[in-house]
Amino acid sequence: MSTKQYIQQFLKKQNKVGSIVPSSRFLAKKMLQNIPFDKVNVMVELGPGTGAFTPFLLDRMKPDAVLILIELNDTFYRELVHKIKDPRAIIVHGSATDLPELLQSLNLEKVDCILSSLPLAIFSHELSNRILQASKAVLHQGGHFVQFQYSLQSRKKIFRQFGNLKLSFTPLNFPPAFVYTCTK
Repeated sequence: MSTKQYIQQFLKKQNKVGSIVPSSRFLAKKMLQNIPFDKVNVMVELGPGTGAFTPFLLDRMKPDAVLILIELNDTFYRELVHKIKDPRAIIVHGSATDLPELLQSLNLEKVDCILSSLPLAIFSHELSNRILQASKAVLHQGGHFVQFQYSLQSRKKIFRQFGNLKLSFTPLNFPPAFVYTCTK
């Protein structure tokens, strides 16, 4: 997808696309640094967009692990289907709020890790809470939830849901981003 097309999606869907440009490899590295890939059998990526993090995830995952990509945006979904050819990746056109039902349709109940690029700060309070609750509900005990945001606005919301939170900062991204890492 071209930068122009990405910007068009941002302008058309401002309440659902969190940035005017895709995430950097520096943010990807920060997002993945605390994930124990040797213990991850099932991983979910919420809002992968054009797949900025997806190749990094697939490179580090075990050969028999599964990555479920859940994307609501039609254009980004089609881009992912065209771009991601790894047999471990399952691309779902759907909403993060339906995570338990989506997993059930794949004969899965729990996951080891959720990586989220969803712009929680621009979502309604109700929607962001539903996404966080759905995420926590499907995580194994000891599972990881990793979320990035461009502000600290969602910090309390994420902390209330998971009860613990490790915060890091990535200045080498546009815009600079905070990474929230939680363990259930």
